[in-house]
Amino acid sequence: MIHRYQGVVVELVSRAVVPAIQVFALYIITHGHYSPGGGFQGGALLAASILLLRFTQGRKESYRRFPPGAGFALAALGLLIFLLVGLASVARGGSFLDYAYLPWPWASPETLRYYGILVVEAGIALTVWGTLVVVFDQVGTRTRDV
Repeated sequence: MIHRYQGVVVELVSRAVVPAIQVFALYIITHGHYSPGGGFQGGALLAASILLLRFTQGRKESYRRFPPGAGFALAALGLLIFLLVGLASVARGGSFLDYAYLPWPWASPETLRYYGILVVEAGIALTVWGTLVVVFDQVGTRTRDV
């Protein structure tokens, strides 16, 4: 027999766990350029935190916290960041995503690589985060034609 307070416990625990998951995801993204991890893993964790809300809070509450259209916007923004960093290095004579050619002349090549990788990892994380949530929302709202 399921106790009626189990829903309240699940809801409260998920509300407490989601911020911890998101902080850990940001840690993975920011440290992914010099240790295992990075944009994909951090984006997947950010998406998992939203999906946890989708499962435990219900559609109305979870859509209030993360609207369905936000996934498309995040995915597009992440892709734009990735492309702009890649094309900026091409415009200065380097290869695509050759961070040493980024247009910050006051920074050393090592500093350019450090921040270039960080920005690209953030773009990848946004793309993965948005895409996974959009896929879940699209699969979850499909109706079957009979």
